[in-house]
Amino acid sequence: MDLLLATRNGHKTREFAEILGEGFRVTDLSDLPGMPEIAETGSTFAENAMLKVVRTARSRRSHRAQDDRLLLVADDSGLEVDALDGAPGIFSARYAGEKAPDQANVAKLLNELQNVPAHNRTARFRCVIALGQGDNVLGTFEGIAEGMIVDVPRGAGGFGYDPIFRPNGFDQTFAELSRETKNQISHRAKAIALLREALCRAQE
Repeated sequence: MDLLLATRNGHKTREFAEILGEGFRVTDLSDLPGMPEIAETGSTFAENAMLKVVRTARSRRSHRAQDDRLLLVADDSGLEVDALDGAPGIFSARYAGEKAPDQANVAKLLNELQNVPAHNRTARFRCVIALGQGDNVLGTFEGIAEGMIVDVPRGAGGFGYDPIFRPNGFDQTFAELSRETKNQISHRAKAIALLREALCRAQE
């Protein structure tokens, strides 16, 4: 089954492909030159995921895409820190400014938590995936990973806030865990698993 992922983030595309496994071929917008950037103007993760699916479909049509039946997938995800009233939330990727690098976002978050004791640093990663075809949103799928924010970045794996997020039940951060382990317990893994179930049911 062919899926077009509405992102240019290679890390994210790789995670989708690895978690979906055999039977799925995942491509992304990096294979489609000329496609415009999609502004995340929604007020929730679900709204952003759905608008990315619909706007990608419309952009493909304007670029004379041949197959309007292609299944489109988009996700919006981020970190919610309880001590910061849920921030950075939908602004996770641009917390330190538009196009801010991961290190800047992490540094800003840690600075805001510097006086928060360890036991109050509860947080969660949330991911919402939208599945669409043409202008139609066929469904949304949500995954959540609960954990804590550590005081200094640890680990070289992953991306984004992975070096400072320690999932419940583990001593390591997402960036310290093996890719295989992370792909079993992460917020995106949980949402992709639900997506995969829905796609497999549709083929029966």
